[in-house]
Amino acid sequence: MMQQEAKDLRGWVAFLSHAEIPVLKQTARDLQALRADNDKANPHTIAQIVARDPMMTAKLLRYLQLHKRRSQTAEVLQVEQALLMLGVEPFFKHLGPTTLVEDLLQSHVDALIATLHVVHRSHRASAYAVDWAVRLRDLHFEEVRVAALLHDLAEILMWCFAPVEMLKIRALQQQDKALRSHAAQEQVFGFSLVALQKELVREWVLPALLLKLMDDASGGQARVRNVVLAVNLARHSANSWEDAALPDDYKDVADLLQMKPEQVMHIVNPAT
Repeated sequence: MMQQEAKDLRGWVAFLSHAEIPVLKQTARDLQALRADNDKANPHTIAQIVARDPMMTAKLLRYLQLHKRRSQTAEVLQVEQALLMLGVEPFFKHLGPTTLVEDLLQSHVDALIATLHVVHRSHRASAYAVDWAVRLRDLHFEEVRVAALLHDLAEILMWCFAPVEMLKIRALQQQDKALRSHAAQEQVFGFSLVALQKELVREWVLPALLLKLMDDASGGQARVRNVVLAVNLARHSANSWEDAALPDDYKDVADLLQMKPEQVMHIVNPAT
C-alpha cells in the first residue's frame, strides 16, 4: 500500500502495519558499533540502546509478539527480557535498522525537528514515570517506563509518514489557541491520534498490559495514572516551566505520591 492510499483510520493502520518502522540515526549508529564488538554485544547493552528509542522499542516488542513461541505464555513488556527471549543474533538479523527518521524527513526539516521534540518529550515522560514507580514501590517499574515512552508513538509515526498533514495540524492550533489537539487531528485526518494508537497496539498484537497502561481513560488505577501524569508533565514542561498547566500537574502528582506540590516541583525541576 502506498502512503497516499491511507485515507482513513483503517487505511493508516494497514499502512503503518506494513511499513518499516524508522529509527533514529543515533540508534542505528550505536547498534552498528555494538554489533562490531562481539565482546560487548549482549541483551543488556543492546537494551540500553533500544530503550532510548521509542520506535526501536516498538519494533522489538511487535516482532516478539508476532513471532511468539508456543511455550511463551506470558506477555513481555520489558526491553531486556524481550532481548533475552529473542537472542542477540536474531535481533541483529531481523531487527537491524534499515529506515532512518532523518532520511525520511530530510526534505521536511520542520517536521524532523518536531519529531525529535516528541521523542525527547517521550524520554522525559519515561524518566518521570520510572522515578515515581520506584517511589511507589512498583517492582515492575520497567513496564511503566515503556508505556510512558510509547504513549505518543502514533504521533511520532505520523510526523514521519505524514509530515505535511501534521504541520497543518500544528498551524491550525497556532491560529486557534483554544483548538484541542484531537479536534485538529480529526479535522485533518478524520480521526484522532489516540484512536490510531489504540488500533495500532491491537493490530500489532502488542501486550494487552501496554494498551491498558497507555489508556488515559483508565486513569483511576495508580500505574495508569502514573503514566498519564508523567506524559502530561512532560508535555507541559516541554512548552516552558512557566506553562499555565503545570500547577495542576504538580498537584495531581503530589496526590499520587502523597507529597506536597512544592516537593513535586523540586524533584521534577531541581532549579525551582
